[in-house]
This record gives sequence, C-alpha cells and structure tokens, in this order.
Amino acid sequence: MSMKYSEMVMAKLVTSILLLETMVTSGFRIGPDSLSVDYYVFSCAFVEPIVRNIVNEALQNDPKLAAGLIRMHFHDCFIQGCDGSILIDSTKDNTAEKDSPGNLSLRGYEVIDRIKEELEAQCPGVVSCADIVAMAARDAVFFAGGPSYDIPKGRKDGTRSKIEDTINLPFPTFNASELIRVFGQRGFTPREIVALSGAHTLGVARCASFKNRLSPADPTLDSEFATSLSKTCSAGDQAEQPFDATEDIFDNLYFEALTRNNGLLTSDQTLYSHAETKNFVDAYAFNQYLFFFDFQQAMVKMGLLDVKQGSNGQVRANCRKVN
Repeated sequence: MSMKYSEMVMAKLVTSILLLETMVTSGFRIGPDSLSVDYYVFSCAFVEPIVRNIVNEALQNDPKLAAGLIRMHFHDCFIQGCDGSILIDSTKDNTAEKDSPGNLSLRGYEVIDRIKEELEAQCPGVVSCADIVAMAARDAVFFAGGPSYDIPKGRKDGTRSKIEDTINLPFPTFNASELIRVFGQRGFTPREIVALSGAHTLGVARCASFKNRLSPADPTLDSEFATSLSKTCSAGDQAEQPFDATEDIFDNLYFEALTRNNGLLTSDQTLYSHAETKNFVDAYAFNQYLFFFDFQQAMVKMGLLDVKQGSNGQVRANCRKVN
C-alpha cells in the first residue's frame, strides 16, 4: 500500500468516525429510517454520480454557482432545519422563504431542478430535495477546489416555507458577538462559526450589504480597500465585490484578507477583532488544511440541523411545491 493511498484511507476513516460522533451527539436514532452515508445504496444506487455530474457541468458553465449552492444549503438549514423549504415557490396565498429579501440573491435553483428531474426518472419518489441540496453544496465545495467529504443522507422534505421565518437569518451587518449568539443558539461553537464563515472564500457581495462600513468610515477597514469599495458602490447598491482575490476558488485567502483588514462585510471583519474568534482566523490563514478539515466537520454538523426523518416529512416529487 502506497503512502499516498494509506493517507487517503486514514483520512476517510477519521472523517467517518467524526461523522458518526456528530450524528450520535446530535441525537439521531438508529434504524431503517435513520440518516446514513449509504442511505440510497439499494433504493437509488446512482444518486451520487448523478448529482456530482450535474453539479460539475453547471460549475464548468458558471463557476459562480458554487457559492450559490453552498449558500442555498445554509439558508435552507438555518430556517426550519435542512428540509428543502428554501426551494418552495410562493403562491397567491403564501410568500415563501426564497422571496425574502435575505434570500433574493440565492442562485442555483435550476441546478437542483435538473438533478431532481434526473433522479425522478431513475428512481421516482426516493431522493428528497433536502438531500439534493446538501449533496449539491458538498460537491460544489469539492469542484471549487475545497475538501472532499461524506455526508449522511435520508433527510425528508418539509411542507412549510414562509417569509416570516427568515427573520432568524444572520445579517451581514452582524458583528462577531451577534454571530456567536445567533449561531450559539443553533449549537455552534466560535471555532465552527469561523470555519463556516470561510465559505465566503467563494462568491461576491452586493454593495447594499457592505456600504454601511463606508460612511461613516469603519475603523477596522483598510483605507485603500475602503477606497476600492467606494468605487465599486459608485455603480449602485447592486454592484458586486468579491470576498477575496480568488472568488471562484475554495481556499483560505478569505482569512488572509481578514488579517489585512480587507474583510468585506461587518460579519467578516469583526471575526478578527473578537477575542473568541481571532485566533481561529489566524490559524486558518496560516494553515489551509486545518481550515478544510474544520470546515467539512462544521458543514456536516450544519446539515443535521432539525432534520426530518421517516414519516416526519415527505419526498417531494417537485422541489418547488409540496406533494
């Protein structure tokens, strides 16, 4: 056995052990309806390559979709749990989560639709939309250059999606103390908060999300970077600014930017000025492998938030509406 292969096997084993520990500590039951990495091995054996291939093709056509798919998973899980409710369309009687101001910038719904259509053709009524969102986010991380990791599957889809629930989403103007409070209510540690924030290594933010730092001038904002941001915002609130210099590559440059006071959002930069989070920013800026390891563990944990199992949910035939 070569050293490289043995290292891969060991990394896989460690990840599997940590995954099991996370599920046990999160209170997931063991049984025929419990979540597992191999949940679809008999009922829909080709689910993983189908999701992987469609995500890969989508990202080759538009690399910016990686950020959108990851954010979609987070915005789904943080409201009512990981139940695919972010995918439900509004109706004349109900305004759904996706039409909340905090969700209007989400992208990638068409990717989820394509995956669902293919899976329904191969194994109808088997794979939940919630699982599709989780798998698509994981594969988006990998194809953007990030870590490869397994996730448990077997989530069921929810039937509630209401705009008023999205008031619980964290805002880009939150400081680190507010992030620690909000994420702490969902069971996340400061270390996990910083690791999850590293997803901002992908994508862009609109001026409306960071112009609050320009006037009056935020003292934690590098002056040259502030000048650059002001120039960006001269084009209006919808003007876009990358979080770091490699907006389509999953790396640790986001954390390096924070150490230079080049964080884009208040919720980014204050991670470097808070006593409970600063050391983790420094560690991830110095060691990309540590960031990758902690990120994948935090993502698995996030993907287990208030998951519906068994008869507590459904498998939607169309991700945009309940059965």
